[in-house]
Amino acid sequence: MQIYLPIAELSMNIFVLLAMGGGVGFLSGMFGVGGGFLMTPLLIFSGVPPAIAVATEANQITAASVSGAVAHWRRGGVDFKMGMVLIAGGVVGTYIGALIFTYLRSIGQVDLMISMAYVVFLGSIGSLMFVESVRSIIRARRGEVQKVVRRQRTWVDALPFKMRFRKSKMYVSVILPLAIGALVGVLAAIMGVGGGFIMVPAMIYLLHMPTNVVIGTSLFQITFVTAAATYLHSINTQTVDVVLAVILLTAAVIGAQIGAVFGAKLKGEQLRILLAGMVLLVCMKMAFDLVVQPEELFTVSAIGVEAAH
Repeated sequence: MQIYLPIAELSMNIFVLLAMGGGVGFLSGMFGVGGGFLMTPLLIFSGVPPAIAVATEANQITAASVSGAVAHWRRGGVDFKMGMVLIAGGVVGTYIGALIFTYLRSIGQVDLMISMAYVVFLGSIGSLMFVESVRSIIRARRGEVQKVVRRQRTWVDALPFKMRFRKSKMYVSVILPLAIGALVGVLAAIMGVGGGFIMVPAMIYLLHMPTNVVIGTSLFQITFVTAAATYLHSINTQTVDVVLAVILLTAAVIGAQIGAVFGAKLKGEQLRILLAGMVLLVCMKMAFDLVVQPEELFTVSAIGVEAAH
């Protein structure tokens, strides 16, 4: 059954779209990521123009994140105070990212920028997560017990403006969470992602947040940042395809609830290695498409200039 997407100006099978939305929603609930790192490339691979895929996917991520965040909140896995700090930085970053996106679109370079951003960020984060997860699994299989050592003070501990986060049992500077939130906001606007693939590792390794509140807090922050990105894109570039967004988010909401249940049954290192594997696969596909020669080649000739001479 084909359905016409008015802004994307193409027809797609509605059941394929529902399957894509449900699958990405499932991943959102399981891993605590918005799923945009997977859905945006899938839409692009399916023929949707990159600018429209980015703006529309931000809408779908919002719905999937709300559903996933609610599921984790019911289990007591959301630090709302930390989430609000991350949101404050994220809203500022989203505004900056939307301005960059609008400028790149005006000069015709937004498609290249989106692809390059995916290759760089997904490749870096995916590789780091994969290596760390493999090491954790190897240590577990060998029966090595990781010694609990008192964490050494780092530059993070020296930052001013400290705040206490009782849910996460932390006392840290708000500067780093604000900066992480701002970076994720920029990525949400430019890449059409929730930023969970950066947010989750940053919360674990930089902020040293307990794993049991990381996923829920990440989804809580992603909800507001992607909502802001959707709003700014709809005003600045008019690239949000409402028909496509409604289909994707309907399936995503259901998928996120199921994913949250499955995620609770897996160990932390298992979740991380699965997420890292998917991130790297998408990265390789995007990199391949950047270097392979397209099936149809187009050239621009200055006929009008030649005629004028």
